[in-house]
Amino acid sequence: MIWQDYLQIFIFLAALIALTKPLGLLIYRIIEHKSGSGIFNKIENGIYRIIGVKSDTTMDWKTYLYSLLIFNALGFGFVFLIQLLQAYLPFNPQHLPNVEPILAFNTAVSFMTNTNWQSYAGETTLSYFVQMIGLTVQNFVSAATGIAVFLAISRGIRNRMNKDLGNFWVDLTRTTIFILLPLSIIVALVLISQGVVQNLNGYTELNTLEGAKQIIPTGPAASQIAIKQLGTNGGGFFNTNSAFPFENPTPFSNFLQMLALILIPSALTYTYGKIVGSTKQGWLLFSVMLTLFVVGLTVSLYSEYSMNHSIGIAGNMEGKETRFGITNSVIWSTATTDASNGSVNAMHESLMPLSGMVAVLNIMLGEIVFGGVGSGLYGMLIFVLLTVFIAGLMIGRTPEYLGKKIQAKEVQMAILAVIAPSFVILVFTALAVMIPQGLSSMQEPGAHGFMEILYAFTSAAGNNGSAFAGLNANTPFYNMMLGIGMLIGRFAIIIPVMIIAGSLSVKNITPVSAGTFSTDNALFGFLLTAIILIVGALTFLPALSLGPIVEHLLN
Repeated sequence: MIWQDYLQIFIFLAALIALTKPLGLLIYRIIEHKSGSGIFNKIENGIYRIIGVKSDTTMDWKTYLYSLLIFNALGFGFVFLIQLLQAYLPFNPQHLPNVEPILAFNTAVSFMTNTNWQSYAGETTLSYFVQMIGLTVQNFVSAATGIAVFLAISRGIRNRMNKDLGNFWVDLTRTTIFILLPLSIIVALVLISQGVVQNLNGYTELNTLEGAKQIIPTGPAASQIAIKQLGTNGGGFFNTNSAFPFENPTPFSNFLQMLALILIPSALTYTYGKIVGSTKQGWLLFSVMLTLFVVGLTVSLYSEYSMNHSIGIAGNMEGKETRFGITNSVIWSTATTDASNGSVNAMHESLMPLSGMVAVLNIMLGEIVFGGVGSGLYGMLIFVLLTVFIAGLMIGRTPEYLGKKIQAKEVQMAILAVIAPSFVILVFTALAVMIPQGLSSMQEPGAHGFMEILYAFTSAAGNNGSAFAGLNANTPFYNMMLGIGMLIGRFAIIIPVMIIAGSLSVKNITPVSAGTFSTDNALFGFLLTAIILIVGALTFLPALSLGPIVEHLLN
C-alpha cells in the first residue's frame, strides 16, 4: 500500500463519520416531526387519498405487519407479471423477449426483498420498462420497508404501555418522498455529471479497430444506480455492475457510490438514538458497527497485499478494478457486504481466501455491520437484546433494555430471527453439494467451488445480492432455492422483529436504579461485539473451514 491508499481510507471513514449525525438528525425530523413542504406534501397527501389512508391513524404491530406483507406481496406480483409480459410492453427498443417464469420469480423476489440478486445479464434480459417501472420502484419501496420496520421497533422500545407503532403507509410514503427520492435525485445528477449514462436510446452498434461489430448498451442507468446504492439494493443496470464504465466512470463516482451504499444505514444509528431519547445509544451502535467494519477492512487489505505463494505475487490484480486499484476494490467489497448492498466493482471470486472469507462472514453475521437501510439496525437490535439477556444471566437479575424488561417472548423471537437465515445458509448449501443440480453449476472443484455455493446461499439469506461469480446460478434449481432463501432471510426476521416491537411497546418503563446494567458504555459495546462474533463463529466456523480457511492454508 502507498500513502494515497491510506489517505483514501481516511477520507472515506471521515466522510462517513461526519455525515452520520446531520443526515440522521434530518431523517429523525422528517419522520417524527412530519416536516416537509410544498409539492412533496401535496404528493404525499395525494397518495393518501388515492390509497384511502388516513395519515393520523395509528397501528398496532399486527396491523402494521399485515399492511407490510400485503404491500410486499403486491410488489412481487407486479414485478413478476411485467417480466412475463415484457415483449408486449413499451420502452423495449432491443425487442427483448419475455422472461422465463422461474427466472422471473427469482428476480421479483430478489428486488421485493431488497436483495437484488441477479441471475441474469441486465442489458440482454430486461427492457427499460421493467428496469424503470419494476426494479427501480422496488429499489425505493423495499428500502422504505426496511426503514419502516426499524421505525416500528424503535417506537416499541420508546413507548410506555402503548400499542401505537405508527402507520406503515405513512412511514413508507414519507420515507420514500422526503428521504430516498431527494437524495437519489441529487446523487443521480452528480453521477450523470461524471459520465454515467441516462437515456432511453437503443443500444449503439460500433465497429472496433479490428473491424468487428460491437454493441454498446446504454439506457436510464444513473437513476437506478443512485437508489441502488442509497437503498442498499445493489442490483446493477448492466451485467458487470459497478465495474462497468457506464455505471462507474471516474474515481469520484467510485468514491461517491462507496459512500452512498453505507451512508443511510450509518445515519440511522443517530436517528435511533433520537427516537429512544438517548443519542449515546445510537453512537454506541455506530461505534460497534464501525469497529467491525474497520477490522474486516484491515484483514481484507492485509490478505490482498500479502505474498501469495501459490501464484508468487503480492497485490494480485486479477479480478480487481484496474482503473481504481486494489484498495478501492477492497473498500467496496467490505462495504457492500457489510451494508447488505451487493453491488460490486470487482469480482469477489478473485479475492484472496481471507478477504473472501471476510466478505462472506460480513453477511453471515446477519448484515448488521451497518447492514441494509433499516434492516441492519433492527438486526443489530436483535443482538442487543441477546446481549442484554446474556448479561442479565451473568449478573443474576432480570435483563432490561432502556427500562424494558426482556423476557421469554423477546428472547425466543430474537433467537428465531438469528436461526432462520442460518438455516438457509447451512441446510440449503448442504443440499446443493449433495445433488447433481447443485454441483453442476460450480466452475471449480474443491474448497473454492464449495465457497461459490456457500456464498450464494449466504447472499440470499442475508438479502445481500453479491456473488462469487464462478457459480452459474441461472438454473431452475438455484433460481427456486435462492428465491426461497431470500424470502426466509427477509420475512423470517421482519416477523419476529415486529412481534418484539409489539411486546415491548405495551410494557412499562422501569426507572433507572443503582443496579441497572448500562447499555451505552464501552463495556456493553465490548459485550455486544463479542456476542456477534461468537454467534457467527460458532454457527459458521465448520462451513468456513471447508471453504476459505482450507483454501488459505493451501496457499
